[in-house]
Amino acid sequence: MIRSIGVSAAVALALAAGGAAAQTDGVLRIGTEGAYPPWNFTSPSGELIGFEIDLGNALCERLDVRCEWVAQDWDGMIPALLQGRYDAIMAGMSINDERRQRIAFTHGYATTPAHFVAHVDSPYRELETVEEVIAALDEGAPVSAQVATIHHAFLEQHVPGADLRTYETQERLNLDLAAGRVEVGLADSSGWDDFLGSEEGQSFGNFGPGLTGADFAIFGEGVGIGVRPDDTELLARLNAALCEMAEDGSLAALTEEWFGFDASMPCPTMDRAAVAE
Repeated sequence: MIRSIGVSAAVALALAAGGAAAQTDGVLRIGTEGAYPPWNFTSPSGELIGFEIDLGNALCERLDVRCEWVAQDWDGMIPALLQGRYDAIMAGMSINDERRQRIAFTHGYATTPAHFVAHVDSPYRELETVEEVIAALDEGAPVSAQVATIHHAFLEQHVPGADLRTYETQERLNLDLAAGRVEVGLADSSGWDDFLGSEEGQSFGNFGPGLTGADFAIFGEGVGIGVRPDDTELLARLNAALCEMAEDGSLAALTEEWFGFDASMPCPTMDRAAVAE
């Protein structure tokens, strides 16, 4: 309890003091896509909901600020942050070196593997190893991914011979997959849940192994919060609050609620020391 109060008080002072990331109105503006369940999506009533919405609201409570959510198309997410439309990104964004060249990240707070999906009658469903999958798809297979994602980048780098088709949202990808306009899709395992659980997706399933950063660096180091590179104070305070949630079990509880299993990531040692101070 003392540690939690200390972090919240320090953040409140930092926000009140001004600086690149500090908001003098006590509001932390967070950009999200609102189209990537269960990470973040939009309810039928138009309300932003999902794991990251709950996580962001919990972080704002610990920081003693008010969250203000800003919906933003995925491919404009980083430019809008750099232009000052919001102060942080929480949008299922994986941490990788390419993105680090433009923005800074907190440590990862959750991670799930990527999976290929195809119709149950597809011959690709018989493939088991990643080497088999890459070799088969590289022969001109119609493969899909959401644009400007790590899955899109993976296909460009490792399956250059595929007939790659990109989509603005996962939902549009799912629609074309169900309609047979594309044969294979690659996305985060959690991003497939709604589709595979729907009537249209009942005839589809995963094939090949799950892919993570341990297999290919492009998949990064988990999902983190993106901030502008000069917002060092905000970055430190967000990391401290994430560590609190990782250590008290509330982060794991949120992932279990939204993913059905513990997808949370532990607090790195360096941040444990920072919280202890």
